[in-house]
Amino acid sequence: MASRTSRIDWVLFFALGFFWGSSYLFIKIGVETVTPFTLIAGRLLVGSLLLVVALRLSHATLPREPKMYGHLFVMALINIVIPFSLITWGETTLDSGLAAILTSTVPLFTIVLAALFLIDEPMRVNRVVGLAIGFVGVVVITAPSLDPSARGDLPGEIALILAAVSYAAGNVYARRNVRGLKPIIPPFFQVFFAFLVTGTLAVVFENPLAIDYQPSSILSIVWLGLLGSGLAYLVFFRLLAAWGSTRSSLVAYLLPVVGIVLGAVVLGETIAPEMIAGTALVVGGIAATNSRRGQRRLFGRSPEPVAADAAAGQTAVPTATASAQLGSPVQATSQTGVQAALGEVD
Repeated sequence: MASRTSRIDWVLFFALGFFWGSSYLFIKIGVETVTPFTLIAGRLLVGSLLLVVALRLSHATLPREPKMYGHLFVMALINIVIPFSLITWGETTLDSGLAAILTSTVPLFTIVLAALFLIDEPMRVNRVVGLAIGFVGVVVITAPSLDPSARGDLPGEIALILAAVSYAAGNVYARRNVRGLKPIIPPFFQVFFAFLVTGTLAVVFENPLAIDYQPSSILSIVWLGLLGSGLAYLVFFRLLAAWGSTRSSLVAYLLPVVGIVLGAVVLGETIAPEMIAGTALVVGGIAATNSRRGQRRLFGRSPEPVAADAAAGQTAVPTATASAQLGSPVQATSQTGVQAALGEVD
């Protein structure tokens, strides 16, 4: 039985990588016929419907403190509305594979913000090395866009990097403010609040009812909402319970690979040499931050033991996003290791 359960978890692990990694492809397909806010609101509506069913089945107790709903609303903004908008807008001009690569830098930004704002996430030697390697990777990827004669879109690339920064800020904010909740609560309320915000923006600025929805756009909305913004979270929580945050976070390494391959196979996107080199450097940087070597603290307080929230069935869980970014750069035993997991992908 244990062996069978282990095989199922591995299947779910690769399925999760596919769900989140394929989100970039379907965003690219969707923005060809649907305006950005409408596409985002549509996927969040589908995701909310799935998560409300999961919420009912879980019988989870809703937060009693009004302040917690305020924190969840802030999380909806910085971990969904802002990064989803930047990624979707960026993909109106950029390839989906490039989007997957640039937003995979979430863990690198997270370790910087965590060291600055969290009391138990110090900056260590291996994290500095990882940051340096990852930064070089980003430079390699974006450098061609600095040449006016080259085919590139620097504003779009900057938007994707800012989306990664927003995800990272959301991870740190959740670590500080969203704690002691059942795992299904933060994803549901954040997806729902984000739907209300983006739905309003879509109605005000884009007139969703006037859009000529094609089969491809409907498929994109359903795929992104059902798999990328709904089912993916449920699978992730299953893995989190079975494997813990460190092992589950390894799915981060799958996302840029899945994004690049699907973009090339389905849309015929070009895989440039600098994309391959930059991806290797970014992934290498993330790996370096997770290395057991070079743990000497440079600044920040030493980690303290994590409170036994998980033992009581309560945890500061990863917040909803799409994004799509798993792979915590911070220490494996901390709650931020869980938080950095969700940069969703888009």
